[in-house]
Amino acid sequence: MAETLKPRWGQPATGIISNIVFFLVALLTWYIFSDETRGLVKAFPYPFVLYLAMMILVGLWQHMFFGDWPFQNLSPPIRGLVQTVMNLIISWIVIHIVFYRILGLGFNFLSQSNLEAIVALGPVKGVSALELKTLVAPAGKFAERAVVTFVLIGFFSYPFVTILFAKWPIRPSDLTQPQAGFAELGWCSLLTLFFYVVLIVPFWGWLWETVFGTGIAMGKPWWTASVGTHHVHWVFGWWEWMIIVLFMTPNVWRMKPWTLIKLPQPWKGVISFVCVFVLGYALGSLCVKLIPAWVNMDDVISHLPAGDKGSPIRFLWYHAAEIAGFTLVPFLAWHHYFDDMVPMQDKDSWAAFWFRTVGVLVLAIITYFIYYVINFGFWGLGIHHMHGDLAERYINGESLIWNFWYIIPLLWNEWFFHKWPFYVHEDH
Repeated sequence: MAETLKPRWGQPATGIISNIVFFLVALLTWYIFSDETRGLVKAFPYPFVLYLAMMILVGLWQHMFFGDWPFQNLSPPIRGLVQTVMNLIISWIVIHIVFYRILGLGFNFLSQSNLEAIVALGPVKGVSALELKTLVAPAGKFAERAVVTFVLIGFFSYPFVTILFAKWPIRPSDLTQPQAGFAELGWCSLLTLFFYVVLIVPFWGWLWETVFGTGIAMGKPWWTASVGTHHVHWVFGWWEWMIIVLFMTPNVWRMKPWTLIKLPQPWKGVISFVCVFVLGYALGSLCVKLIPAWVNMDDVISHLPAGDKGSPIRFLWYHAAEIAGFTLVPFLAWHHYFDDMVPMQDKDSWAAFWFRTVGVLVLAIITYFIYYVINFGFWGLGIHHMHGDLAERYINGESLIWNFWYIIPLLWNEWFFHKWPFYVHEDH
């Protein structure tokens, strides 16, 4: 039996109402868990960001790989509530069992509990107790950060097989759930580990060398000479733009421009993957070049941490990732809750494609302005280190965290609650 979803109050009223609700839910939960000065838990940025990142990744597994199995036949809102509880349980297991107790047995940089155990043993040869404590200090939390970088890679490496390769090589096949879900999870995890080892592990090799005197088994950042920084924020800058381009594809782009590729899989996927890779890096690089056009770099440089040695390269690449993050809410909301509405009659036309693309960029600019210049990050979210001038806000704003937190209510409602109660479900 087919099911049709219709906006309960028509458009654009349904889109406006639903997104006001999502904003209020995001703001309330931020206040409860993350607000540093006014909230209840005050878990910002860690472990707050660790759990929110893992929750989104696990939610993607539940919905995209397993097709909401075994709860797909439950009716909303019961299905949404059950899957949310399952999401929290699985997220805890992945963090505390898979990373901290299994992968962390061989790679301490992936286990916060292992690092805390090392620090508890006291000074080791050549490493002072003070240096060890930096590994578990609130400003460090290196293992939690290492898991977050895995999730960053996973935001692209898990869904791109579904979006660009149409689930090849798992599909087409006669596999049913949960076999199909586990097969796709295993295949995409292999790809994720490959990208993680190449792009992330060398940074932790450099970090371990600075603390323990050696990190040779993990290598060192191979990009330092060409980029000008050893920091993993270089990866953040362009990888986040790859994520945006990837998810723009099935959302407001409605699979354009890759519909122009008429080859079968896997060749269509390979070509579109290369194009996404190039476009993502180009957009990240463009941001790095353009940021000094509106950001006073002299002020930024004067506020940089001592470890940057006066070089703004790390800041520029990370801020490029933050700029990418401001497109998340516009394109997800436009597609899922405004139904890709455009003034053109044909939503799939190239005119509609460009209208939505430009519209997303304009909305991203507006929300960027509200967050940093009007300083919503300070008076709205309570991020205390945004109380200073613009340069300090740009450096310490952590807007990427807020933008990912903001989309959780939206994604949960679309993935788990099947847009209840904002859309009417009609069987026919």
